Amino acid sequence: MCGISAWYDKNTDFTEKTEEIRKISDSLRRRGPDDGGVLIKPPVCLIHRRLAVIDPENGRQPMSRIIDNRAIHIVYNGEIYNTDELREELSARGYSFLNKSDTEVVLLSYAEWGEECVEHLNGIFAFAVYDEESRRLFFARDRIGVKPLFFCHRGESLILCSQLGGLLASGQLKAEIDERGLYELFLLGPGRTGGQGVYKDAEELLPGECAVFDGQRLFRRRYFRLRAEPYQLSTEQSIIKVRELLFDAVQRQLVSDVPLCCFLSGGLDSSIISYIASEYKRKNSNGKIDTYSVDYRDNDKYFKKSLFQPTPDSDFIDIISQHIDSVHHSVTIDNYDLFSALTNAVDARDLPGMTDVDSSLLLFCSRIKEDFTVALSGECADELFGGYPWYHNRDILFEDNFPWSRSLDIRRSILKKGFLPRGDEYVREKYLETCNSADKLPTDSKTDIRMREMFCLNFYWFMQTLLDRKDRMSMYSGLEVRVPFCDYRIAELAYNMPWHIKSLGGREKGIVRAAFKGLLPDSIIERKKSPYPKTHSPVYFELCAARCREILRERTSVMYELLDVSGVESVIENPDMISSPWYGQLMRAPQILAYIIQLDHWFKLNNVKIV
Repeated sequence: MCGISAWYDKNTDFTEKTEEIRKISDSLRRRGPDDGGVLIKPPVCLIHRRLAVIDPENGRQPMSRIIDNRAIHIVYNGEIYNTDELREELSARGYSFLNKSDTEVVLLSYAEWGEECVEHLNGIFAFAVYDEESRRLFFARDRIGVKPLFFCHRGESLILCSQLGGLLASGQLKAEIDERGLYELFLLGPGRTGGQGVYKDAEELLPGECAVFDGQRLFRRRYFRLRAEPYQLSTEQSIIKVRELLFDAVQRQLVSDVPLCCFLSGGLDSSIISYIASEYKRKNSNGKIDTYSVDYRDNDKYFKKSLFQPTPDSDFIDIISQHIDSVHHSVTIDNYDLFSALTNAVDARDLPGMTDVDSSLLLFCSRIKEDFTVALSGECADELFGGYPWYHNRDILFEDNFPWSRSLDIRRSILKKGFLPRGDEYVREKYLETCNSADKLPTDSKTDIRMREMFCLNFYWFMQTLLDRKDRMSMYSGLEVRVPFCDYRIAELAYNMPWHIKSLGGREKGIVRAAFKGLLPDSIIERKKSPYPKTHSPVYFELCAARCREILRERTSVMYELLDVSGVESVIENPDMISSPWYGQLMRAPQILAYIIQLDHWFKLNNVKIV
């Protein structure tokens, strides 16, 4: 995994932009701590920061090849999981390879198939290719959106980057937000409209999208969308297919020339990933897989059972670790450290995020990075296979709003009266756009239609927020985290799988449970869905409350101008009175306060102006 940037401007002499290029590279250093490179081929400058995972000796970037007197250059971030098949096919077509890196495979795929190369790739990626012959810059993002790619386009200039911070560092993007950006931060955040970079003039390539810039015009197209198709498999065939695809996806993602481990929470999803990885390692190297879990100081003392979090992870981690015979490591996070890392998490994400849900992952990944460079995670099974409670409560399912943020009341209660008066319309518009974009069949029932809409809402919103989190918090420490459930073949299967099969046995992720029945302990198979662990300590809440009160006494703070002090004070004084979460299952009173802290830090850090 790496950090990339490409800057196209025929009116710029990049030899005179050494300071801007250095700042861009520095902004990506944490994503790529092992190496850096710059290539200037007017009118383009390519910048790369590398985290070496495959072929550390020979995979340096920017990478260039001359094919039939045609020079092409690439900067690439990601992993391609069908590299061996592509290398074999390209070799049969007459191409020769100089190294083992998947970067070269992507470059030669472009040489052979041009812009259609993305349709041949199975993996997580963001890359840019400059073709000297056509003088065109081609850039693309993977189908699911695991790897980020932001850009700023003005007239004859375009700059793209793995993170928003790189665009700011270039000087081409100003730290300004308009009304639309305020809607994103205060009424949708930490979610974010696809393609929206929050800053004015910042855009994001969508999942499954590619683009070409020729120095004047920008052409964008979606090469992948979720498509509705008649489902042909029986229940038994579906069980077998899910098992086969997950085994294949995990085993493909175990390829690495550096140490690799697994996240293990004791839940169904991470247990499946760890089990397959353990079996693979035992058969291929007679070794044991290392697994990692996270918890918080004093959580055993303060844990409270809830609908969303019925059991603590610690009850199940030992069961699955012993079953797969892993070398298990438990990371305990101190609540003071969790609080302090809230601002680091903003630095990592370049935006306010999921507060301690972000900062805990950041600390967790920094600890894992001490021993490993690559990890596998069970992220995104819930979005694909109906793991969340809102899939199973018909009242919530058919509510005409985002299920993880069903009301804007709590948001409005902490905002100044009259602030963002058209914000409710904006949120409603984004919700309807997503529902209307869901591909459907004429034969779909009312429930089928709603399940497709709910799938798209989760796929293009909630899941993207979690993928943002996973990428930024892990790459901040130079740790690559792979997500096997995000294989596009699994997503396509799940989108068209009938609900009675997906929820087999009346359970969340019922089909996944059935697929691994007999391979995992029954207690793991039957465990009720439990989200990523969060702290339950009052110490963390007290720290957030104290800091919020400080911020709202600072007359120079943007938060003082935008927030209603009495509304925030009500959250502090009555944390248990919040009937619906700010965002999802994990963001309640402590996290609302932490979000204010992150907003304040973000505005100050970047000297953001409201325009």
